[in-house]
Amino acid sequence: MKSNVTMRDIAEKIGVSSVTVSKALNDKEGVSDELKEKIKQLAEKMGYRFNTAARSMKDGLSFNIGVIIPERFTGLNQSFYLNFYQSISKVLEEQGYYGILHILRSEDEDGLKLPRIYLEQKVDGFIILGQIKKHYIKKLQTVEHPTVFMDFYEDEADIDAVITDNFYGAYDITNYLVRNGHEKIAYVGNIYSTSSIQDRFLGYYKSLLEHQIKLNDDYILSDRDEDGTYIDIELPKDLPTAFVCNCDQVAHNLITKLKDLGYHVPDDFSVVGFDNDIYATITEPGLTTVEVNIEEMSRTAVGFIHEKIRDRDKNHGRVQVKGNIVYRDSVKNIKKN
Repeated sequence: MKSNVTMRDIAEKIGVSSVTVSKALNDKEGVSDELKEKIKQLAEKMGYRFNTAARSMKDGLSFNIGVIIPERFTGLNQSFYLNFYQSISKVLEEQGYYGILHILRSEDEDGLKLPRIYLEQKVDGFIILGQIKKHYIKKLQTVEHPTVFMDFYEDEADIDAVITDNFYGAYDITNYLVRNGHEKIAYVGNIYSTSSIQDRFLGYYKSLLEHQIKLNDDYILSDRDEDGTYIDIELPKDLPTAFVCNCDQVAHNLITKLKDLGYHVPDDFSVVGFDNDIYATITEPGLTTVEVNIEEMSRTAVGFIHEKIRDRDKNHGRVQVKGNIVYRDSVKNIKKN
């Protein structure tokens, strides 16, 4: 394979002009979507690499996107958003961009300090991965760079957001517990913490309403404090038969706690999660959970930021990407024959 594949090489291979290849690789008009995709796939197969430096001088862009993750979502035991970042970076590179990871420190978030990658003009836009605080969102709105939120949204901010379908994911998995005979179902998550946790709670609540199961306030269990740090989950005196956890890591923490108390899952309690990350597979038993379509969300967000760089007035609003339930061994059918 040639180490310096050119647009002319791609053009000769596919039987089009170099101009057509250039338009396709730079997502410009004049080439059908089908031909664009064909050219991009061939370019990747042939090992073509964009000359970012030349493009930067020509277009006045850095072809870098800042991916910002709040520090509280990047601890030693948290891998979900770092996996998300890997997926985003892969999609960005396919489109001739690079993702620059910036961990937003808590003190910088509270102090409204913008990232150096912005101050030093190293990026063309931002993808914010994970819920940031309201006052920092207002600070970001003063920045001219295109911005896309991922995995959360903010009602007061007119910023595009790509989220998983939290409401119906939690609704569907709670329905699954009900079909297995469970009526005493708790929800584990600080419902004041993030928009995702709130929407998952609302999906859980809708399922209870539809099955005429009264919401028990004692069954709303907090998993973290207001700073996002996980806390010990306090169990109610009247124990439920099942728990809907807002994420797999919390489900893992809960199952560990239940085992320490001498209980067994799913014999004594059924537990379900959300995300289908590594905690769903290392938990014993394997965790039934809602899988988040990370790849589709990444492609959607990168597509949005790319369009917004080219057209600053482009708006997409809030877009949801559907997930699906992955069934494992953490749920027991307790229906009486």
